[in-house]
Amino acid sequence: MNKVNLNIDNIQVSVERDTTLLNAASQLKIKIPTLCYHEDLCVAGNCRVCVVEQVGSDRLLPACATPVSEGMEIRTNSLKVRNARKTVIDLLVSEHRAECTRCYKNGNCELQHLASEYLIGEDSYIDLVPLKEYTIDYFSPSIIKDDSKCIRCQRCVRTCDELQAIGALSVAYKGEDMKVSSFFEKPMYEVICTNCGQCVNRCPTGALVEHNYIDEVWAAISNPNKHVVVQTAPAVRIALGEALGMPAGKIVTGKMVSALRRIGFNSVLDTDFTADLTIIEEGNELLHRLKAALVDKNPDVHLPMTTSCSPGWVKYIEHMYPEYLPNVSTAKSPQQMFGALAKTYYAKKMNIEPEDMVSVSVMPCTAKKYEANRPEMHSSGYKDVDLVLTTRELAKMIQQAGIDFEALENEEFDSFMGVSSGAGVIFGATGGVMEAALRTAYEVVTGREVPFKGLNITPVRGMDEVKEATIKIEDALPEWDFLNGVELKTCVAHGLANAKTVMDKVKKGEASYHFIEIMACPGGCLGGGGQPIPTNATIRRQRSKAIYREDVGKPIRKSHENPEVVKLYKEFLKKPLGHKSHELLHTSYIGRNRY
Repeated sequence: MNKVNLNIDNIQVSVERDTTLLNAASQLKIKIPTLCYHEDLCVAGNCRVCVVEQVGSDRLLPACATPVSEGMEIRTNSLKVRNARKTVIDLLVSEHRAECTRCYKNGNCELQHLASEYLIGEDSYIDLVPLKEYTIDYFSPSIIKDDSKCIRCQRCVRTCDELQAIGALSVAYKGEDMKVSSFFEKPMYEVICTNCGQCVNRCPTGALVEHNYIDEVWAAISNPNKHVVVQTAPAVRIALGEALGMPAGKIVTGKMVSALRRIGFNSVLDTDFTADLTIIEEGNELLHRLKAALVDKNPDVHLPMTTSCSPGWVKYIEHMYPEYLPNVSTAKSPQQMFGALAKTYYAKKMNIEPEDMVSVSVMPCTAKKYEANRPEMHSSGYKDVDLVLTTRELAKMIQQAGIDFEALENEEFDSFMGVSSGAGVIFGATGGVMEAALRTAYEVVTGREVPFKGLNITPVRGMDEVKEATIKIEDALPEWDFLNGVELKTCVAHGLANAKTVMDKVKKGEASYHFIEIMACPGGCLGGGGQPIPTNATIRRQRSKAIYREDVGKPIRKSHENPEVVKLYKEFLKKPLGHKSHELLHTSYIGRNRY
């Protein structure tokens, strides 16, 4: 018998045997407060905020870590429970620099919310913050780590270890000296941090936040001598609404464009435009590698080729698998392609001097801040992308501007470098880059659309940790005749722990893929470290559905049919993988130490 019967707050409930008290209570819509618990992570039971009382027992139980058993009688709201929770929260506040009105997480801090809910007053316990030495790490362009606000719940440690298999953060020292630290307490910028921001998304306080550039963007917009362009990534438009009070999975593309114009950007453009461009360049690169391997028998060709759109993945492979850097596509990410074109092609078209332009991007990703600061990203002769905002930062700017977001009319991106296909949109979901690439590559090789209903390549979709798909090429066009009968083997992974699984298989010779897509964040960009908080599996699925709805609603769904991209090649780039493309749209990466 797999069902267990118990009583929670005088309500009978029957649940699966391995259910925790926390989850059993949630089935009855009874909310038990938590801090160290997160549904994406293993149970730790560190904070004890979730304690409940079992009738007949003197000991309070942590609801997140206690499995149900037959006949239990549980009280989640007894006086004993409330007093215990209040004491725990009060103690946590005493070790926390509670300057809430000055904190970036003000209003979205779980500790602050619980302190308010349990009416934590002043001076219940000695304020320990002045008695300890704390450090604030501002060095990373992506993440700020403030030890004075850490409550040692270790969510970040478990995130970095379980979801990302990196271990950039760990627990150091013991007892009252215990702290969350990096390797030898070095700045995050100097350790194997991929800047993915997943720790930021799960930190319940302001101990880990993105390095925000809101003031710098406002300053640029207010400067009459600067022409400020903004690009927005595909995953932003299906999550921005959440940060402004709308339900998860709401598509807000038109309202977002309207808000950006109200804020004062001179041009509102679309990263999806260069997502389409990325597919053209990356797809052609894959086909040329296949030709070199199958026809030219070139022993120096590097297969499988992996995508390069995720800067967290790129930094991860630089540290952990540097010998496979030649396998990474040389195509820049859409953000960086856009930045390079903005200060060359766009500037010339608009008769603007590049030095008078400020290029801003809005991304679902904290690692994009790091990417924009890489020394390789100056191919326009200037810093290609000047400032990167997260989805959360854009929401803050909308609020600061006093904009009633839900009341906005829908507007369109500027037509120049603002036109995109559905293939560009699905970049925001895990498997999206692969699907977009296959839509174009298969048609280039065969002259026909991919043999999937409605262009939906379902084998590479979904939230499975690692997905594999094989597409057999038949009746190829004459110039691609060498691919006839080839079974193109692809693989998709999201989250760096899964990337490790895939790369270890490749390293051991246990996999024979041709093309691998890896995104650093769970769910892909839609689960990025710069997306609205909270994030969990349910929210990621809602965002994913929105991405594919946006794709289906597009009049163009294949990258190579984007008329603006066709025009770009005709007027400026001339051809894929050509001289101009290599100069502006491609790059190389460097191996890094593991420590």
